Amino acid sequence: MPSGVAYVILEQPWVRFEYAVIRVIPRVERGEAINAGVVLFCRARRFLGAHVGLGEAREVALRAIAPDIDLDVIRERLEIIPLICSGGPGSGPIGELTQPERFHWVVAPQSTVVQAGPIHTGVCTDPAEALKAAYAAMLGLADRE
Repeated sequence: MPSGVAYVILEQPWVRFEYAVIRVIPRVERGEAINAGVVLFCRARRFLGAHVGLGEAREVALRAIAPDIDLDVIRERLEIIPLICSGGPGSGPIGELTQPERFHWVVAPQSTVVQAGPIHTGVCTDPAEALKAAYAAMLGLADRE
C-alpha cells in the first residue's frame, strides 16, 4: 500500500426486504379494494412487522362501496396480522411458525375480505423505518404531512 493512502472498506448497511399491502376487498367478485396496512419482512435483520388500520376516511370509503360491511369484523381481522407477525403467546398456532413461514402465510393468496396484494421488494438500512414509510406511502398518509 503506498504511503499516505488509506483504503477504507465500507460495510454496506443496505439490506433487502419484501413487503405487501394489506387490502380490504368487501366484494371479491368486484375487485374494489381499500388499502389498510403493510406487512414487511427482512430476513437479514430477522424483522417481520405489520402496521394496519382503517381510519375514518377508509371507513367512509368502505361504506361507500359496501354499505352493509361489518367494520368491527374487519378491524378484528386486521388486528390479528401484527399479532401473527410478532409471534409468540397470543398469536395462535400460526404465530408459532418461523418468521418466513408467518410472512408467507400472511401474504398467501386468499379469497377473503382482508388479503394481501402482490409481494414487492426494496432495500433499506432499518426495516422498522421502512415499514413506517411504506405504511405512510401506501395509505396516502405521506401526502398529508
